[in-house]
Amino acid sequence: MNDKQPQLTGKDQWVVFKRLLGYLKPHKKVIAIALLLLILTVTGDILGPYLIKTYMDDFLTPRYFPTGPLLGLALGYIFIQVGNVIVSYFQLLTFQKLALKIIQQMRIDVFSKVHKLGMRYFDKTPAGSIVSRVTNDTEAIKDMFVSVLVGFVQSGFLVIGVYIAMFILNVKLALVTTILLPILAIIILTYRKYSSVVYQDLRERLSQLNAKLAESLQGMTMIQAFRQEDRLQDEFNEINDSHWKAGRRNIKLDSLLLRPAIDLVYALAIIMVLSYFGITSMNNIVEVGVIYAFVTYIDRFFEPINQVMQRLSIFQQAIVAASRVFKLLDETDLAPKQQNVETAKIEQGKIEFQNITFSYDGKTDVLKNISFTAEPGQTVALVGHTGSGKSSIINLLMRFYEFEQGDIKIDGHSVKDFKSAEMRDKVGLVLQDPFLFYGDIESNIRLHASDMKDSAVQEAAEFVQANNFIEKLPNAYKQKVTERGSTFSSGQRQLVAFARTIATNPKILVLDEATANIDTETEVAIQSSLEKMRKGRTTIAIAHRLSTIQDAELILVLHHGEIVERGTHQELLNQKGLYHKMYLLQNNVVEDIA
Repeated sequence: MNDKQPQLTGKDQWVVFKRLLGYLKPHKKVIAIALLLLILTVTGDILGPYLIKTYMDDFLTPRYFPTGPLLGLALGYIFIQVGNVIVSYFQLLTFQKLALKIIQQMRIDVFSKVHKLGMRYFDKTPAGSIVSRVTNDTEAIKDMFVSVLVGFVQSGFLVIGVYIAMFILNVKLALVTTILLPILAIIILTYRKYSSVVYQDLRERLSQLNAKLAESLQGMTMIQAFRQEDRLQDEFNEINDSHWKAGRRNIKLDSLLLRPAIDLVYALAIIMVLSYFGITSMNNIVEVGVIYAFVTYIDRFFEPINQVMQRLSIFQQAIVAASRVFKLLDETDLAPKQQNVETAKIEQGKIEFQNITFSYDGKTDVLKNISFTAEPGQTVALVGHTGSGKSSIINLLMRFYEFEQGDIKIDGHSVKDFKSAEMRDKVGLVLQDPFLFYGDIESNIRLHASDMKDSAVQEAAEFVQANNFIEKLPNAYKQKVTERGSTFSSGQRQLVAFARTIATNPKILVLDEATANIDTETEVAIQSSLEKMRKGRTTIAIAHRLSTIQDAELILVLHHGEIVERGTHQELLNQKGLYHKMYLLQNNVVEDIA
């Protein structure tokens, strides 16, 4: 998927920035304290040069050195400098804590949003791109809150304070220096305009790098098995080269419009100030302290401007990153919404598909007018070639995707009516490739259900005969499970998934070729367990091996999204249709398949 977004205009950036500021609202008291401390530090920065100016003009120039006033002036200066250090520490600490708290909340919002998105979103979005938004992009936003926002506010107060001090010292010269403000504004606006394009491209390239890396890590077995290392390396190098080029454009822009441009304006300001005092000194006496104070204030004025420009780079990255994060937070492709009808309960387990037609992309129907009924306690098997629509039926029953045409009912209620908790508690799912979470075997069976006793976990494992291998492990049920359960065999992972499903005592079982990854010996051993699991439960089972579903009360044969045959195993064999051909193929009988 192309992760590219439309270019951000100045208006778009302002909208994103205001939305970021919205995260400050719950912390008004902390902000007030931080701003008060900031005002104190800025006041100290302004008063320091003024005290030196007073010393130079009132005492040093006229060679007047009274002990008391000089001592008071010295102590005042020392008090201001020491006080500034202490107040600055607490001010920065307060702002940093606030920034980290905000970014913590943002990451919670993003992580929560990801879990609310529908399967359609994950179908069209690479996992690496999502990871990039949750990690890299939020990290860029954190940098803005931690350093940029604090720096901007501090610099803003300092610039205002410096201008006030300059106007107090010399109104005319202060007015002359305002000529520099439009020049600085032009530099900042120019940088913001071009840097947003560069940073947006940079973030997109980084996202593509993450996506390619995630794909490579997930498919490493196949990459090595089919010797695709060189091809993947070339593809990664191409993206990495694009990222490098984008980074180089960023460096060129920063090198031109950040400190060098501001230093040039600073030099112009010093020339203006010294020229002004040089001209006025021809007719009037110029106080040395005023010159010192003005030059110092000019330096104090441009230092925060320089800091702002340096941080503007981080700010632009954060705005682009925030736009990507907000795009995810605003994603409307959510998981299907339930109506939460209080009276909707799954008690019998009767399932009815009524004229269901469904498409993933809105163009091609993968299911066409699907209708069937699974009576309570019955097993309905779905068979057919790859792409016939078997998994799509399960996806709709489990509410992974929303459907518009037709309806699916359980015990007379539409699946849209049930609470999510009711569906998840009463409908058990076992997939062909089970997913195990990092932790231990017990937590993977319990799935952190605090009300499930240890005895219930063990009973579930015994029920599906998973206890045979679990109890042989060094730590039994406390045996560590690494990422995706990679240290266990496919069959062992499947047995844990069986135990996980039966532990919740569901009313409906959904089996997606649940014995595909289990060896023949283990499969034979758990067939009796499956029969016990199915007793009293309605079962929908996808099967590729027809031998596993011969006792099903109803077998549906799908072809290109339609039910082309239905009946019991023997009835379908007698029809001599598609099912009959599939059966002969699987049993190595070829004479009747013409």
